[in-house]
Amino acid sequence: MPPFADRFAGHVAQFGTEVRDRLDRLSTLATSGGLDEAVGLLADCIAAGGVVQAFGTGHSEAFAMEVAGRAGGLIPTNKVALRDAALLGEHEIAELTGEPPLERDPNIAQDVFATVVRDPRDVFVIASNSGVNGSVVGLALLAKENGHKVIAVTSLEHTLAVEPKHPSGKRLSEIADVVIDNLAPYGDATLTGVSDVAVGSVSSLTAAFVAQLLTIGTVTALAERGEDAPLYVSANVPGGHDRNKAIEARYGDRLRRSA
Repeated sequence: MPPFADRFAGHVAQFGTEVRDRLDRLSTLATSGGLDEAVGLLADCIAAGGVVQAFGTGHSEAFAMEVAGRAGGLIPTNKVALRDAALLGEHEIAELTGEPPLERDPNIAQDVFATVVRDPRDVFVIASNSGVNGSVVGLALLAKENGHKVIAVTSLEHTLAVEPKHPSGKRLSEIADVVIDNLAPYGDATLTGVSDVAVGSVSSLTAAFVAQLLTIGTVTALAERGEDAPLYVSANVPGGHDRNKAIEARYGDRLRRSA
């Protein structure tokens, strides 16, 4: 057997190939117009004074963090999370843990949705690799029922291979107005032969790339209309914090950053 350094280098190279291949495919999708519908919904939302409501559970919460409240990102954005039901709603903190995981509970969706300060112009962007858990599907259904457009970021390979966990029998991809495939494989991990269980998951990396592509596309679309996009600069550069706060104030209590 080759020494550790050689084996590890081989696995790193293989994983790099898996990631780069997917990022290249997403880039091609974007440049060929495959994200235009989603970008159009987001640009319309921002131009009309709406807020982008981003939601994900588990590791997909990283996608919502990539959309909302970060340097170079759109200011009118919110990160919606399961814990909002306790931090901003009526749930007890203790209810957020246990078995099965709360993300599978369709009943939590109503409580989370109730914490969102919504406007009819808002668009929901929901990420879920599996796209079948009760909370994610439930929140997407509530958004649609209340007249909001929904953009989904999910693994089509995975979601079509598993059964929905929501009583509706629906997957996130079957509810959303626009579906973006994050290109993760079934089970998310890409490398076999390293262990008896596959390693090298990619959905967080591809979803973060999609989030940035959507932001770049939205800013470009607004510029094409002659409109400025309300964007964050880093709060860690001189004047950045005060500038950002001044723009946030235009949206009143519709934006939240503390939770």
